Amino acid sequence: MASESEGIRLQKVLAAAGIGSRRRSEELIAAGRVTINGTVAELGARVDPQTAVIHVDGARVTVRDDLVYLALNKPRGVLSAMTDPRGRPTVGDLVADYAHSAERLFHVGRLDADTEGLLLLTNDGDLAHTLMHPSFGVLKTYLATVPGPVGKDVGRRLRAGVELADGPARVDRFRVVQTHRDQAIVEVVLHEGRNHIVRRLLAEVGHPVRRLVRTSVGPVLLGGQRVGTLRPLTRDEIAGLHKLAEAGP
Repeated sequence: MASESEGIRLQKVLAAAGIGSRRRSEELIAAGRVTINGTVAELGARVDPQTAVIHVDGARVTVRDDLVYLALNKPRGVLSAMTDPRGRPTVGDLVADYAHSAERLFHVGRLDADTEGLLLLTNDGDLAHTLMHPSFGVLKTYLATVPGPVGKDVGRRLRAGVELADGPARVDRFRVVQTHRDQAIVEVVLHEGRNHIVRRLLAEVGHPVRRLVRTSVGPVLLGGQRVGTLRPLTRDEIAGLHKLAEAGP
């Protein structure tokens, strides 16, 4: 925490972060609902936004104005890379404006070229690397179009675990969303992060993927975001990602 003569007044920092007006921020501080680096804040406190870790009601508040948190609806055929020596389309092409104005952007996990949907990008390297670590088991949701119909035993087999070439794997949740003639859409929720894991699991139980879309990563939902577009994450979404990281594996 900065000394009284250094840093920026905490209520000003909170207001700039979108918590509320300075008056509202002062009320939160006075009520003991704000902490700085794990210590309950006091009125009149000053902080350095570049180093202070601030929570309001237990949720991390991003106060650094140089950090970027984005959700991309990645189109099919685009590589999860910033550049490609062979000239293929990449995520870097879609985030060029942000990449020029911010530090290097990291993607939180990857999507293979043929998979569409939600990809998180940030220049908060610590958060990105933490969430990508397999031990954190961040839940991700996918919608897969597969040959149908899908037997009632498929979900049971996937939840129990199936043997793949690189070891056993299982899903956390599975349901059939829609069936039409010889095609079905299924929802797969899992925390596994191995390459092509959803495609390999569904192929193993006899339903090779025809189309795959990731619809959520942790607390962040794709929703109705248009293909190929970017949006900044909301304050609640960023706080939710930090909560996952702080909870530990």
